[in-house]
Amino acid sequence: DPDRKTEVVLLACGSFNPITNMHLRLFELAKDYFHETGKYKVIKGIISPVGDAYKKKGLISANHRVTMAKLATKNSDWVEVDDWESCQSEWLETLKVLRYHHQKLLSADVTNSLQDAVPITKLGRKRKQEPNRHEPIKKKNQSPVVKSVPQVKLLCGSDMLESFGIPNLWKLEDITEIVEKHGLVCISRAGNNVQKFIYESDILWRHKNNIHLVEEWITNDISSTKIRRALRRGQSIRYLVPDVVRAYIEKNKLYSPESEDRNAGVVLAPLQKHASDSENSQALN
Repeated sequence: DPDRKTEVVLLACGSFNPITNMHLRLFELAKDYFHETGKYKVIKGIISPVGDAYKKKGLISANHRVTMAKLATKNSDWVEVDDWESCQSEWLETLKVLRYHHQKLLSADVTNSLQDAVPITKLGRKRKQEPNRHEPIKKKNQSPVVKSVPQVKLLCGSDMLESFGIPNLWKLEDITEIVEKHGLVCISRAGNNVQKFIYESDILWRHKNNIHLVEEWITNDISSTKIRRALRRGQSIRYLVPDVVRAYIEKNKLYSPESEDRNAGVVLAPLQKHASDSENSQALN
């Protein structure tokens, strides 16, 4: 059916330390982009904060970062927070998080079709009345509609895409599987040279039809790093993060010169894990 839209779930991984209005904007920009193509329907956004084992400098506890993200998305009707990744005792490759959410959608899909297979009469409670619930499946000489599973696409800023070029940060086969099987949605500042970066990488170029570049015309340069700096200096961050997040940070006195020194001098988990595979260092060149 040419009119059927591909369902998309947007997954954003990262520190969210703290979550800012920019993070939330990424979801809105990506959703607008997909809907404007007319081919996709974004059904969900997922924020998956990284676990503490990531060992990034200044990373405060996952518990706080997840709570802030939940507060920030409380009134969104489609973006939610998932703490599965942040609850793991070890750091997880982004690909594994993508796979996990893909699997979760697959199994949810199976249970749904099993439920739909139950005859209406058994269900009672006027299920018939639900609109579009049980349209006759066969239109003239058509096979039953096979519902395709939503695609989980990784939502990122241009900095994440460019981090693919940092030696040992990503495994080559992970990057390949991400762009091949899932897809990337990259929000880039108007005039940012993400195209050039894709052009200069054979892997990314080969799968460029699965990399959606979304131009951000109303630029938003808020970063968590800058937010933490302002907080350490006692400056206001109002209108840069949701008010509920600002209140939570104040109440819990979250960011300080001390918290910024956390994990100082510790090697980032992926670099520790991949450093031995030195053959990856030239991967993208």
